Amino acid sequence: MTRPLLSLAVSLLISPVARGAEQAPAPHTPSTVKIERNVVYDTIDKEKLYLDLAMPKVGGSYPCVVLFHGGAWIGGNRKDLSIGDKGKDGKIGPSLIEEVAARGYVVASVSYRLAPKHPFPAQIQDARAAVRFLRANAKGYGIDRDKFAAGGFSAGGHLSLLLGLADKVDGWDAGSNTSESSRVQCVVDFFGPTDLTLYKTVAIEDAFLVPVFGKAAKTDKEVYKKASPVTYVSKSAPPILMLHGTFDVVVPVTHSESLHKKLQDAGATVELVTLFGEGHGWNGRAFTKSLNTAVTFLDTHLKGKEKK
Repeated sequence: MTRPLLSLAVSLLISPVARGAEQAPAPHTPSTVKIERNVVYDTIDKEKLYLDLAMPKVGGSYPCVVLFHGGAWIGGNRKDLSIGDKGKDGKIGPSLIEEVAARGYVVASVSYRLAPKHPFPAQIQDARAAVRFLRANAKGYGIDRDKFAAGGFSAGGHLSLLLGLADKVDGWDAGSNTSESSRVQCVVDFFGPTDLTLYKTVAIEDAFLVPVFGKAAKTDKEVYKKASPVTYVSKSAPPILMLHGTFDVVVPVTHSESLHKKLQDAGATVELVTLFGEGHGWNGRAFTKSLNTAVTFLDTHLKGKEKK
């Protein structure tokens, strides 16, 4: 990879995903939604882990959507998804979790430990712990404990796919609420890496993969294999929706295409939506359309609604 292209990859991997507008600290909350911020969902290795929640004000038992930010497992923040963007008019719009919550979901944006301070599998340990916490506290948050979805962008998409596809893996459970299940009933993945062995470029491997997965990843193929969602494909996989730009130079669309084919061959339920000409994230009308596609998918598999 040339130096200019590597620089582009760096900026795309660590920047907030998809929406791309300037952010501000005071989000506007839709009248039908309430927010609870800075919820401690666990403490692992003496580090407190937080999530932000958006939920309908009207009480009930709602499906839960657990979202994970991008950032190459080394950056990003849950606030990328829980703080609204500033529009051209200077006003703060609703955050992503508010937008989804307004459609009848309890939605969490989850922080997870970052590499290189916390190498993999810390990230998936935290993702699983967050689901267990929300399931353990389902009644208090108005959650239907039998209806969970995982979703995420880039590295967050990777974690969401692992949540959906890999159930019992040695070393991936840490923290509290271990009697609860971390299973999710469906997954929405925005351009997440699915097969880490597809990265053949030394610059990308040294810059992004080795800090996360360790030096052994360069000599031991099993390291990437164990961390790759494609490894865990089976007929029993939950329904999965993948959305991917065809001009993504950071996580090439072949990642989603390969996983899509293997899931189809296994007899699992899977959808792949490719966005022609889009890169590693998109905004505007394309993002609005993608969000509607994702919510329709959630409605189908968590609420039993038929597609129109």
